[in-house]
Amino acid sequence: MTRDFDPVKPETLESPHKEFHRQRAQCPVAHTEAQGGYWNITRYDDVATVASDSQRFITSVQNVVPKVAFTGRRPPLHLDPPEHTPYRKAIAPLLTTKKIAHLEPKIHDICNSLLTPLITNKGGDICREFSAPLPIRVFALWMNLNHEDTELLASVGRTYNYAVQDGDEEKTKAASAILYDLARKLLAERKTKPMPVDQDAVSSLLAASYEGKPLPEEMIIGTIRQVLVVGIIAPTVFFGSVAVHLAKDETLQQYLRANPEKIPAAIDEFLRLYTPYRGFARTPKEDVELRGQTIKKDEPIAVCYAAANRDPSVFANPDEFILDRPNINSSLAFGKGAHNCVGAGLARLQMIVALQCLLSATTGFTLNGPVGVTRMPELGALRVPLAFS
Repeated sequence: MTRDFDPVKPETLESPHKEFHRQRAQCPVAHTEAQGGYWNITRYDDVATVASDSQRFITSVQNVVPKVAFTGRRPPLHLDPPEHTPYRKAIAPLLTTKKIAHLEPKIHDICNSLLTPLITNKGGDICREFSAPLPIRVFALWMNLNHEDTELLASVGRTYNYAVQDGDEEKTKAASAILYDLARKLLAERKTKPMPVDQDAVSSLLAASYEGKPLPEEMIIGTIRQVLVVGIIAPTVFFGSVAVHLAKDETLQQYLRANPEKIPAAIDEFLRLYTPYRGFARTPKEDVELRGQTIKKDEPIAVCYAAANRDPSVFANPDEFILDRPNINSSLAFGKGAHNCVGAGLARLQMIVALQCLLSATTGFTLNGPVGVTRMPELGALRVPLAFS
């Protein structure tokens, strides 16, 4: 039985945003008994406050709504500061804008390779055939995987992606187990033949320490497992949503095709408009009051970044795409606080390149069938059939 809203009713791409607008106006701190029971916050200020206060609102109890982690803790997301910090510090230097710049031409090659069969067939599912395999290939490149492991990650990562979205618990668990095996294999290889810590995430984790001691190997394995998939689902559905928007807005599609220098700014506005996460979770360490509602200790809160990014008190005409929006830097597309997305630069880069390649490889595209959408914790388009001109 639900109370303020029903998170499991059928949805379209835009219907969750209509519900967020309703909640924001009528019950900005809403509760449901579905999916184990949780609170949902939709106002920008509340989302930013809760996400930033890692002392009162923690992630180590539950990191997403609904709870989808079936195995052990995976740093840094499953830990709170300061325990999470050494894992994050080991990875972050490898994800700076300067550090990932050399990947751009290789990402172009990956995009063009994935687009080739779509161009030949004059269309296809842009998610399943392009935006789902793209981040897997990019992460494999960033993690220095060999060809065999890249192909394994491509296969298993894709299965994991769609199993999570289809709510197939058994397939999700099976794929996760294979990903853990891959993480253990990578750890064993780097222990035997370490790479420079400024070039390889696993080697950097092995060299890191906390309170003067090496990081526990099982926690390093959990981190590797987290990294292997953390950037897979969000780019898939985000790019799917972008494709739907552009398929419906030929004027914008042609404008960006003719003015590719505007694509980075367009991606930033699309990230605000189609933020792919609505269910990142925080849990209060003590009873708290938020807008007149008492949230008890250990009751999960969905920190809805997607709702915050369409709050009209912060973003004028929030449901509209506005290129070069003056306060776009206020966007919470990559989160806020200690757990903001450490791979934001790489995610943004691959989405910019993906849109550049799609627009340059086509003269136009339209929708060619019904759009499939995600389930929580993501929000976006999961199946997008396109017809190419």
